Amino acid sequence: MAKKKRQAKKAAAACVQCDVQPETKKVEQPHKKALVNRVRRIEGQVGGVLNMIEEDRYCVDILTQISAVKSALDGVAVKILSNHAQGCVRKAIMEDGGEDVIGELLGIIRKLIR
Repeated sequence: MAKKKRQAKKAAAACVQCDVQPETKKVEQPHKKALVNRVRRIEGQVGGVLNMIEEDRYCVDILTQISAVKSALDGVAVKILSNHAQGCVRKAIMEDGGEDVIGELLGIIRKLIR
């Protein structure tokens, strides 16, 4: 029983950022600085791809860089998805069963795996 209470307390602490206001849908991302830094690095990679195209670089080299950008974006998406599942979704399940949030989560997973 004490273990369940600790887990619930831990889950509630993880959900502080998930205080979603229905009209705004804003959520403060945990580890925001790290996420911003990763996206800025990706932005630099995209600029590198642009330069490669402008410089008429070899197609395979350009495609390799595009693949790296896609992989980096997927990594950011997985991190945000993980934060969402461990925070917002967990909180909604604890509060009211979370049927709507689970449906939303499954929808975004479908989009990400296409």
